Amino acid sequence: MGLLNEIIGAVVAEEAVAKLDPEAGFFKKAIAAVAGFEGEKVLEEKLAEHNAHVDGGSSPTT
Repeated sequence: MGLLNEIIGAVVAEEAVAKLDPEAGFFKKAIAAVAGFEGEKVLEEKLAEHNAHVDGGSSPTT
């Protein structure tokens, strides 16, 4: 489900920029889409890391 989540992250970030700045150009929207895409990947990795710590019985250090 990784790719679908990344696409959703990109769309949500682009829509957020459109709501905050109705006159945002293509460049701002494209940057927001890339940030949403990459941000979702990082978030998914952190959640997987946290779940691995919880399932393994050890507590996360950070």
